Amino acid sequence: MTWQTVKKIRARLAAEQGAVVKEWGGKLPVALIYPDSYYIGMSNLGVQAVYRFINDYSDAVCERVFYEPSDEEPLAMESQRPLTDFAVLGFSVSYELDYFNIVRILKDAGIPLYAKDRDETYPLVVAGGPCITANPMPLSPFFDCLCIGEAEAILPEMLPVLHQGVSENRIELLKKLAALPGVYVPRFSRGQVERQWASDLDKFPVHSVVLTRDTELGNMYLIEVERGCSWGCRFCLVGNAYKPMRFRSVDSILAQAQIGLKYRKRLGLMGPSVTSHPHIDEMVARLHDTGAEISVSSLRIKPLSPVVLGEVIESGTNTVALAPEAGSQRLRDAIKKGIDEDDILKAVEKVASQGIKQLKLYFMIGLPEETDEDIEGIARLVVKCKDIFDKHQSWSRITLTVAPFVPKAGTPFQRMGMAPLAVLKHRLALLKNKLPSKGVSVKNESLEWSEVQAVLSRGDERLATVLADTEKTSLAQWRQAMKKAGLDIDFYAHVNWSKKQKLPWDVLGSEM
Repeated sequence: MTWQTVKKIRARLAAEQGAVVKEWGGKLPVALIYPDSYYIGMSNLGVQAVYRFINDYSDAVCERVFYEPSDEEPLAMESQRPLTDFAVLGFSVSYELDYFNIVRILKDAGIPLYAKDRDETYPLVVAGGPCITANPMPLSPFFDCLCIGEAEAILPEMLPVLHQGVSENRIELLKKLAALPGVYVPRFSRGQVERQWASDLDKFPVHSVVLTRDTELGNMYLIEVERGCSWGCRFCLVGNAYKPMRFRSVDSILAQAQIGLKYRKRLGLMGPSVTSHPHIDEMVARLHDTGAEISVSSLRIKPLSPVVLGEVIESGTNTVALAPEAGSQRLRDAIKKGIDEDDILKAVEKVASQGIKQLKLYFMIGLPEETDEDIEGIARLVVKCKDIFDKHQSWSRITLTVAPFVPKAGTPFQRMGMAPLAVLKHRLALLKNKLPSKGVSVKNESLEWSEVQAVLSRGDERLATVLADTEKTSLAQWRQAMKKAGLDIDFYAHVNWSKKQKLPWDVLGSEM
């Protein structure tokens, strides 16, 4: 590790507020690893919550590690120690394409990649997060144990076991961990592992702990308002991985806001369906009275609270994002979106009437049962939205963010394959050709990498070999490694699986 890298880490640490630096003596040292950049990871509330939770445990010390592309050994933020100094490596996994970075981190740290090749001389390697809760199997050969569910419900029992047993025989420790609720130990777990969740969110405040300007949401103090989603969109992982939907009390949010306002004027209210909070208008009004500027992570088309919208705009928001997802009512009904075109246009009217000139619309292509007519329906809907904006101001802009449907484990669409790449390319081109050339732009996710994401989302433990053999984040290497392993991309990504097809993640419980 070069002095320049250490100097960079120390400079970042010096620019932070809230980092926890604890003495190691007699404590369980845990490296909390986010397998992406510092800039992205420091806006992840899950990482912040786990960091705080472990450091609140008197017998543990938790330090952060991020993935920065290099061939150098990764170091912890707080002490600049290498990963081999820690007793436990805990990975927080939110995105399938970060699996490649997990492999690189372990290799760069000089830690054997496969759990079977590690003994007591190496750290225990653990993972959690939404990807693990949905389907831990592609990564399971790399990890000693995987946490299925929410950290608040698993860590209180897990940390004492780790503290007492991490210096013991590794086999005995793994057997003890396998007996804990929500802990999947590939080597010893028998029967189904039940997902764990926190019933009362007010007992576990989740907010920014370490603040830095060097991150995506660095101008905000983030507060989790709710967890889960009850709308039931058939493609969405959140509704299953974080069910049931739960809300924090307004008083709890206000108490966290009072702390946050000491550091930032803008509060970011976070959650997959923030505006579904039963007291959202009261919450926003009371936050307004504190003098806070407010940003909301998600604005649902129906209901779109005029109080929330007005407050967000008053706080200086220039762009509003809405997610119709599909262009035809037939397809919106098929995915159980719960809105119709009238709801969409009314929401757009509310936004435009507030003087907003930039609108982001999120759509998916390649959804099950989709036809070219549904794509043309997106274009017609966008034209109607643009006409509404043009009535209110002379200059307006709509940006479409288009992503292909990717099947997710644990969702109602988990057995549905994604559309072939040729079909997706055709429909993306069709959409772009049908849209107005002025005032409308399209951003789309990589179709090829979305296919990789689908393979990993529905993958089994055989994918570990492919991840291990893909030295660089390269589509060519990925495809070559899949071929070498004798695995079929189409089977994992594109084939509609029958009810008879055994699901790789059956170890986690009954099917949807």
